[in-house]
Amino acid sequence: KKQRMTVCLFFIWSCVGKRRADVKGPVRTHESKLDTANPCKAIPLDFFFVIDSSRSIRPHDYEKVKTFIINLLQFLKVGPDDTRVGLLQYGSIVQPEFSLKTYSTKAEVEQAVRNMEHLATGTMTGLAIQYTMETAFTEEEGARPASFNIPRIAMVVTDGRPQDTVEGIAAEARQAGIQIFAIGVGRVDMNILKAIGSEPHSEHVHLVANFSQIETLTSVFQSKLCGEVCQVVDHQCQHICVSSPASYRCQCRKGFVLNPDGKTCKAPAARNYSVCCNCKVDHCADGSHGCEQEFMNTEDSCVCRCREGYTLREDGKTCQVIDHCADGTHGCEQEFINTEDSCVCKCRTSLFYLFFWYFCIYCYSEVDHCADGTHGCEQEFMNTEDSCVCKCREGYTLREDGKTCQSESHVLCLNLSVGLFSLTVAEVDHCADGTHGCEHDVFNSEDSCVCKCREGYTLREDGKTCQKIDHCADGTHGCEQEFMNSEDSCVCKCREGYTLREDGKTCQSLDLCQTVDHSCEHLCVNTNHSYICRCFEGFILAEDGRNCKSIDGIMDLVFIIDGSKSLGPVNFELVKQFVNSIVDSLDISATGTHVGLLQYSTKVRTEFTLGQYTTVQGVKQAVTRMQYMGKGSMTGSALRHMFQSSFSAKEGARPDVQRVCIVFTDGRSQDDVSEWAAKAKNSGITIYALGVGKAIEEELREIASEPGEKHFYYAEGFEKMGEITKKLKSRICKGKRYDSLTEKSPNQCLCENIIKFQNRVSEKLINLMQNNILLNRIMFSTFSFLPVP
Repeated sequence: KKQRMTVCLFFIWSCVGKRRADVKGPVRTHESKLDTANPCKAIPLDFFFVIDSSRSIRPHDYEKVKTFIINLLQFLKVGPDDTRVGLLQYGSIVQPEFSLKTYSTKAEVEQAVRNMEHLATGTMTGLAIQYTMETAFTEEEGARPASFNIPRIAMVVTDGRPQDTVEGIAAEARQAGIQIFAIGVGRVDMNILKAIGSEPHSEHVHLVANFSQIETLTSVFQSKLCGEVCQVVDHQCQHICVSSPASYRCQCRKGFVLNPDGKTCKAPAARNYSVCCNCKVDHCADGSHGCEQEFMNTEDSCVCRCREGYTLREDGKTCQVIDHCADGTHGCEQEFINTEDSCVCKCRTSLFYLFFWYFCIYCYSEVDHCADGTHGCEQEFMNTEDSCVCKCREGYTLREDGKTCQSESHVLCLNLSVGLFSLTVAEVDHCADGTHGCEHDVFNSEDSCVCKCREGYTLREDGKTCQKIDHCADGTHGCEQEFMNSEDSCVCKCREGYTLREDGKTCQSLDLCQTVDHSCEHLCVNTNHSYICRCFEGFILAEDGRNCKSIDGIMDLVFIIDGSKSLGPVNFELVKQFVNSIVDSLDISATGTHVGLLQYSTKVRTEFTLGQYTTVQGVKQAVTRMQYMGKGSMTGSALRHMFQSSFSAKEGARPDVQRVCIVFTDGRSQDDVSEWAAKAKNSGITIYALGVGKAIEEELREIASEPGEKHFYYAEGFEKMGEITKKLKSRICKGKRYDSLTEKSPNQCLCENIIKFQNRVSEKLINLMQNNILLNRIMFSTFSFLPVP
């Protein structure tokens, strides 16, 4: 018996070793080739990424975008003579990261993508597309000449509504020959994506719910970037079809010209050659052969051929991969795989080794005493050296008859050990036919197959599928804001800007100044679970702990004036009159108030600085000379210039003097305003925001100092002037408090000039309105009531 066992194991070891050697041969060699070879065909492209880097994209989502780009690069053969790759990211500005000529290897491009830093500003998508068309795809930046017929591909990835228009510039880019893919993430308007992407939109426009799902597009673009479109569409090209991502174009052979239909080709005008009776006729020259791969001119016709590894189909024109397994003569018992030059057999791993276990049992037990089925065992049986012995399952015991079992429990058991193979045979295994439909686990009971769920899951009402236990479902969690189902409990969460209290259920704000009515006149400063009011430099806190009293009436005042084209030349002159009327009411001198002015549209222009003029006359003359810019509306850029330059010592700003800025605008800004407005206010600059017409209230409130009701003003029409007058009377007299009962200021003399100025400007505006000069922009009358700090 020991000799037979030794021979059996030696035989198994020899067979397994030989079989492994066989499997390692042609099958694994072929699979290795698939793993290492580039899955894409080498289609040269000029490929440019246009990546949204706005503040709405969180840092971890920004990293997912970078991973997505790197994954797409795996489908491209990068090189000067292959695919050239460039990239820009954009927010409020366009920031080119690298051009089409910067890098010549895929590794360099991947490293540059990893090194990108998040801009976290606005969303100027139209500006980014314009840069792509006018600069990125020029020969100076590495794009190959149009005569080379290299496809120009732009991939735009964005997560929000653009702050500028995209329809016109995207159409220009497509007309210039740029094929645009538009990818939207989250709440992007599909109509905007369609306005950006090329036709057909089903191939060029994609929208996913969040950044975690952007990876699902990788396989989509693999088929676009790697697929030979010419092989799967009826391109009808007479001569040559050239594939590009999600598209194709027709091309003619040398010596032929493409017809206007973009499909057929025509030969050049015939020349007067002398007759040659012995010349060979080229039957393939007219391009009508229709061969998919190659063709060959014979004595009397043009014959189609296929490349190595392909065979010609019955139509005599198209080709198919040679299938060495198709004739069925391979003789493989289980599986087979078609390789480049043969059909190779494969075994399923589990059955392969089970075969040799059965062989070993056969060697060990020369006679299977249980094989004839006459053992009469109720539950299990076991073949021994000289007989078939009955056994019972766990939870059962064998009766004295040696055949039947008496029940303690009903359990199905399978025992496998070296040299002994025992197969459990249940009376009825209700789960054996596989029709139970259970999602997780099964349990064979006495009369049926019962579905079970793994730990942390519960069985649904259908009795088959499982769902994760939702500890929050009963609504007893008591969470104030949000909740999250964890593995073993329901956990309370707070929204951004809040933190969970010790009770684990309610939330408190991290920034009380943003969530409570603090009534601080100038600044609100957060402390530990509370806040305090503070005043700007040059002011002190009043007895009530909220309002501020001016130490000195002197100030450095900078006007920021919107010079966009929506204003118009006539109304721009009214704005200049408004500024000069305010200047008349100020005590401008070398030791008194200083005034500076910025005008902005697409760019920002300093008309004069704080230190330039020290008389009323000098300031007014400078205002009168100011020329209307009449272009875009970049309010954010103007606020940045004001913060970084206008209140600098270089431009005449003085230390320990109150700093005030008055911003006027009549429409939506084309860039972000919040960042630079916040920095200016935090540095101690008091900002008054005045908007008319199509100005956006949310933007004005972001610009204005707190509290908003004292620093933000908006008017739709002339009829609102009376209401604004009442609000402003309490704040126009150099920071002094206004007595609403007596309608007198504690320092009334300081207000008289400004009140006279209000009356004068109101009269002028009424006259202008009666003469139809103001037209629909009568809302400019609001300026006559702007408060002076």
